[in-house]
Amino acid sequence: MSYDRYVAICNPLRYTSIMTTTYCIKLVVTSWLAGMSSMMITFITTSVQNFCGPNTIDHFFCDLVPLLELSCSDTYIVQLEASLLGIPLVFIPIIIILFSYTQIIVTILNIPSSTGRQKAFSTCSSHLIVVSIFYWTLFGVYILPTKGKTLSINKSLSLLYTVFTSLINPIIYSLKNNDIKKALHEHIYTRAPCKSL
Repeated sequence: MSYDRYVAICNPLRYTSIMTTTYCIKLVVTSWLAGMSSMMITFITTSVQNFCGPNTIDHFFCDLVPLLELSCSDTYIVQLEASLLGIPLVFIPIIIILFSYTQIIVTILNIPSSTGRQKAFSTCSSHLIVVSIFYWTLFGVYILPTKGKTLSINKSLSLLYTVFTSLINPIIYSLKNNDIKKALHEHIYTRAPCKSL
């Protein structure tokens, strides 16, 4: 999405020739394959672990860290593998996002009119808000040291990056659409009062 915004703002005349349907499909397939293949490797090494004891995970979903806490086997290899696979999967998108938005900000600052700058920035603000919420909570769960962090804080942060980001994503993007704004306005202000039985 950040690359799409980069092309739209920094190369607006070439946008349709760069962001073709085929190119978009290639980007989606590449990201899905990279994520699924790395998770498949972690899944296979986790599945050979021995689990003895309670089979209840104290979490909202079956996350890797709480699952490995239930293992009776040595989990060092699985944790090392997850870290080594996770580094490129997290930092490559961050580098692309930072590069894209740096170029976008430089381009926006060079726009002479304030309305043009405002319009250009408003096209990126939705994506930037969603990405920021997602990555900061993700860092809070997996990157920051776990010492002193309670399980409930960890679970709440996990809930933020899995559920909250997905929930607000369509809301943030759709509120920029004038048809949605109009329909929402009509629904709120022209709604008939409920009739009593």
